[in-house]
Amino acid sequence: MSTETTKEQRGFESEVRQLLDLVINSLYSNREIFLRELVSNASDAADKLRFAALSDDALYEGDGDLAVDIDFSEELGTITVRDNGIGMSREEVIANLGTIAKSGTREFFSHLSGDAQKDSQLIGQFGVGFYAAFIVADKVTVTTRKAGLTQDEGVRWESDGKGEYTVETVRRKKRGTEIVLTLKEDAKEFANGWRLREICKRYSDHVSIPIRMPAEGGDKDEDKGREVVNQAQAMWTRPKAELSDDDYREFYKHVSHDFSDPLTWVHTKVEGKLEYTSLLYIPSQAPFDLWDRDSSHGVKLYVQRVFIMDGAEELLPRYLRFVRGVIDTNDLPLNVSREILQRNKALDSIRGASVKKVLGLIESLAAGEDYARFWKAFGRVLKEGVIEDFANRERIAKLLRFASTREPEAGAVVSLDDYVARMQDGQEAIYYITGDSLQTVRNSPHLEVFRARDIEVLLLDEPVDEWLVTHLTEYGEKPLKSVVDAELEAPAAADDAEQPSADSGVLERIKAALAERVADVRASRRLTDSPACLVSGGEQMSANLERLLRAAGQDVPETKRILELNLGHPLVRLLEDVADEDRFGNWAALLYEQSILAEGGKLDDPAGFVRRMNDMVQQLAAQGA
Repeated sequence: MSTETTKEQRGFESEVRQLLDLVINSLYSNREIFLRELVSNASDAADKLRFAALSDDALYEGDGDLAVDIDFSEELGTITVRDNGIGMSREEVIANLGTIAKSGTREFFSHLSGDAQKDSQLIGQFGVGFYAAFIVADKVTVTTRKAGLTQDEGVRWESDGKGEYTVETVRRKKRGTEIVLTLKEDAKEFANGWRLREICKRYSDHVSIPIRMPAEGGDKDEDKGREVVNQAQAMWTRPKAELSDDDYREFYKHVSHDFSDPLTWVHTKVEGKLEYTSLLYIPSQAPFDLWDRDSSHGVKLYVQRVFIMDGAEELLPRYLRFVRGVIDTNDLPLNVSREILQRNKALDSIRGASVKKVLGLIESLAAGEDYARFWKAFGRVLKEGVIEDFANRERIAKLLRFASTREPEAGAVVSLDDYVARMQDGQEAIYYITGDSLQTVRNSPHLEVFRARDIEVLLLDEPVDEWLVTHLTEYGEKPLKSVVDAELEAPAAADDAEQPSADSGVLERIKAALAERVADVRASRRLTDSPACLVSGGEQMSANLERLLRAAGQDVPETKRILELNLGHPLVRLLEDVADEDRFGNWAALLYEQSILAEGGKLDDPAGFVRRMNDMVQQLAAQGA
């Protein structure tokens, strides 16, 4: 007998053990969601079978009546959830039930605090699916066979959730999956027909296939002595007048596997030349893998109520990948492929309309108190829309929010409309600065003259901002200008005094001393308190963008920047009297290096900087003595 058909014992990967511990301890107060998760998985399995059977009808094996069956035994303390969906092979059982094939998993677990209430919120971002069974069960047995495989290729998986599981090949006549939960002593209340019906009604009424239980009256399936306990109709096909907010919220949790309520949603039915229904949600929290642009996100595509695919970029652009929901149309062939989607004009129309609907939802949020919550979760993703969606760039720009020098409170942000409304008389540009942290940009010496003249500057500290400002070059006919631009001219103040003069030879001497490191040295009109800063000239990329590209493994050529000096600063004036060229060179290097540090950069020779700084302090101390 081959190893593929023998019973073997395996250990969960460490992430699964962590997740099981988290699920069991953090979701204890909401135990009934175990059934919602298992029914949702069973519904997904039915969807996948329908899609696979479009090209191979034999996969139905003569049974196209898809359903979820729930049985229970109060005497044995068990609950059984059974479906006749796509099923799993032995390899899929091991991959799906023994490991977590999600990128970013380790990072997710690093955010856990040990506080059950806080961690339960994180679980909602991650999604637990099958593992929710262990909230109520001290043993779970899964028996399954994938559609199309022989009856001898069934698989049985069993575990107590404490670190190991067994998997063996068994004979199974029917395709699909059966999950038997052996309930914990304190969870045997769930082995009750009324309790299970009530949970199904509350959480799974919208599931589009029948959920059946032993008949106790109601709509009966007479052939099997069972009754259907849910609506068994695709919720998005029902009239909006029949649906409550709770119906929408529960369907969101089904389609997203999120435990939290959504922020908002829109349900649209379009008729005429093009017919489709869309039900789109904006979540209240970001999924843990939001920043994995290659993972499957977002909206599910149905054709004539048959699930086709999810995460299709043809449905919504990547910058709206946080949106969840369904789009169902009659205007595509059932055997549609991704290649067909990319060339389909009907889907282009649906996509364009859906983008407008989602942006409309976000605009509605922007008018209320929930927008701060939305922006914190999804603002960085929405910024990608300015880069990717030229047609809606201005509309998206109105929704952007930024920290600014006028908003010292942590988390306070302003819109571009706010900024423009309070621009000073004569101010022609929207000013901004980019950097790798809010603290770095807020304390940048480049802001000194703007603070002195009470000119607001937007503080951009996220990596996407560097690409954002290359695409959003103006707003409301006002150009966006970086305060580190060498050619920038800040608006003059009425009481501007003449710049202090310096020995004309000082600038040339510093330029000669730093010839290998800077493109030029010149007097600054943007510094009031600091002795020096670096600025970028012409089409030169910012120092922050260079750092980002290098961190991403890009080969960025070395560039020289312009060193600006505050000629009135004591350190600069001090250089006029330094005759020794070696000492002068060390002091010039210090001015250059502290300019790099002030903008968040790293020095090539930190030890040399410290040595020069110590020498300067000692020399000044000796002079003072």
